[in-house]
Amino acid sequence: MEPSRSRIHGADDLREVARELRGVTLRMIHHAQSGHTGSSLSCIDLLVALYFAEMRHYSFRADWPGRDRFVLSKGHAAPALYAVLQRCGYITAQSLLRLRQLESILQGHPDSRRCPGIEASTGSLGHGLSIAHGMALALRGVEDGPRVYVLLGDGELQEGQIWEAAMSAGHYRSANLCAIVDANRLQIDGPVRAIKNVEPIADKFTAFGWNAIDIDGHDMEQILDALGRAREYNGGPTVIVARTVKGKGVSMFENKVEWHGKAPSSDELAKALQELGLSDDA
Repeated sequence: MEPSRSRIHGADDLREVARELRGVTLRMIHHAQSGHTGSSLSCIDLLVALYFAEMRHYSFRADWPGRDRFVLSKGHAAPALYAVLQRCGYITAQSLLRLRQLESILQGHPDSRRCPGIEASTGSLGHGLSIAHGMALALRGVEDGPRVYVLLGDGELQEGQIWEAAMSAGHYRSANLCAIVDANRLQIDGPVRAIKNVEPIADKFTAFGWNAIDIDGHDMEQILDALGRAREYNGGPTVIVARTVKGKGVSMFENKVEWHGKAPSSDELAKALQELGLSDDA
């Protein structure tokens, strides 16, 4: 089987999709008046590169055995993932209007029992890398060689279980596993460096036997290059440390810790969409 029909060639086209999905994400959070604005906006470029350029997946057959798997370990950034899944065709545009509502398929954190395209229910930080490594081990020897990708937050690296999983993946030389750290430098209580410093991230993963790549997490060419290098590396797991900006794309949200889990007002949404060059009619 061929990869997803959602595949997009070209960094410029991917950047345009990311711009549009920032607007979708903001509208979704505003409509719900609940959700994580800053954390969602910092990872959209990474998700767009994964789903539209790198991963093999089918929205019309979400359980295809040969698909690549994705785990959103930083589950509070679910609105960004939902926007991507809707663009890919896994869920409808109408479902986006039910974010965080009772009985909705789009809960505040991903729920694999309800939402098509979600591989693992996440939200309790620190678990995603262990889940992803378990998947990677289970997929060894499977035809077509599915890969497993997991998106972590840099604040999440303060969880001890992350490093148990990192040690395990390094030990088993799980070359079909790629972790991406959305290193936006802020967590709910303040700067990561001030709460509990996790740097040097790349050196720590290298010490556990990982191939580490450090990039600008908003430079689409660098993202695509890093994903390609991860795919070609057969010596063990790869971590991509993506240096990002919390709230990326909208100046009033950027690098503002107060926007970690805050929804924009109607006026703030209108200003944000204008800055993104998007219509507020949708």
